[in-house]
Amino acid sequence: MKKSSLNSIKDPPDKLLTAQIAIPKPVTNVQETGLSFLWLMDHVLKIMYFQGYLSGYKISEEVALPFSGIIDQVLEALKREKLVEVRSSQMGLGEGAYQYAITGAGIERAREALERSQYAGPAPVPLEAYIEACKRQSRGRLQVSNRTMRQVLSHLVLSEKTFHMLGPAVNSGTSIFLYGPPGDGKTSVARAIGNLILSQYMYIPYAIYVNGHVITLYDSNNHELADPEEEPPANGVLRTGSRSDPRWVKIRRPFVVVGGELTLTGLDLVFNDVQKYYEAPFQVKANGGILLIDDFGRQQVRPRDLLNRWIVPLESRIDYLTLHTGRKLEVPFDVLVMFSTNLPPKELVDEAFLRRLRHKIEIGDPSYEEYREIFKRVALAKDIQYTDQGLAYLLQEWYIKRSRKLRASHPRDLCDQILDISRYLGIEPVMTTEMIDRAAESYFVEL
Repeated sequence: MKKSSLNSIKDPPDKLLTAQIAIPKPVTNVQETGLSFLWLMDHVLKIMYFQGYLSGYKISEEVALPFSGIIDQVLEALKREKLVEVRSSQMGLGEGAYQYAITGAGIERAREALERSQYAGPAPVPLEAYIEACKRQSRGRLQVSNRTMRQVLSHLVLSEKTFHMLGPAVNSGTSIFLYGPPGDGKTSVARAIGNLILSQYMYIPYAIYVNGHVITLYDSNNHELADPEEEPPANGVLRTGSRSDPRWVKIRRPFVVVGGELTLTGLDLVFNDVQKYYEAPFQVKANGGILLIDDFGRQQVRPRDLLNRWIVPLESRIDYLTLHTGRKLEVPFDVLVMFSTNLPPKELVDEAFLRRLRHKIEIGDPSYEEYREIFKRVALAKDIQYTDQGLAYLLQEWYIKRSRKLRASHPRDLCDQILDISRYLGIEPVMTTEMIDRAAESYFVEL
């Protein structure tokens, strides 16, 4: 990288200021769950309806609530109303080891509950508890230093100007607009920043409860467990007996990526008409982390409409979601939103919209010096014999003479071509003029 006068700034200690982790306190009684006793009764019946005979401890695990003080009370009430019955017991192991079965009356009650909602996973947490956890774990407390950014981006070759714009943008915690030609590393930069966020942890609930409605939040496709070995069972619940509320799961701070499939509908609560519960939208799943809108401008919705959707959340850090009943919910918007586009900004939005995006950073074409550094790194990584003479020939014959622009992705792709050709011919991958010509002819298309 080129040297900059900014390098004279004294770097702070080589570490992140770690954001707080709000460890959910264990619950010991029904009142502390924030859920009604009747709702819990119906929820247990739904689980038994789907799974048949279950022990008290297994029901506790499925509901993700302690047996003692909560599930035992629910089962006792269900027995009194003859909705469940004890089928067998194991002496000396306590009531939690009893095998419970749903009765005919319980099946009818469960079917009525399933008509309202078919959700039968870990018990949800109240919306208020989720909001409080978001405030306590606010991603805004995470700060990066110059040295940290150099470590995070060490595998990329960027100009000093671009590098020194990225750090403050990450620390802003609001929005970053990355633009520039295709193939120059915008997505790579975004993912590198995402890896920085993934080094931090937080707790999120499996689901959220709002006035009788359930919104599922934990998503194995977008959330990575903090401890990969602590995989939840197939139904997605944690073991009971932990020192925290098992309705919450510890994850790495999320890095959610959406592309051309993004629509305005996908930014609101998604109601399943069959199962009758909601799925949280992308930005809620990304709370506490980063939401990358890749290939911005190629979505099925106009860029202006998409940015209009972000105006209020970006400024107030609060988002508003709509239930199918028409009721509006206020939820935290603790997200660093990153837009990445290959299109010229003026073709997407006007100046007024761009002003609302805090940091606009151009990821431009590499210089000849930067291109050489990229090629050397890629060749080394792919075990290709690099030579300055070979690179000079490539630049002269295939770039300068043809007025072709340099792209940061070209070295990787050309090296892959060299590997393919050398394997086919059974020779060592070396940057000879013949090999470079064959690789370039296969890769470049004259438009």
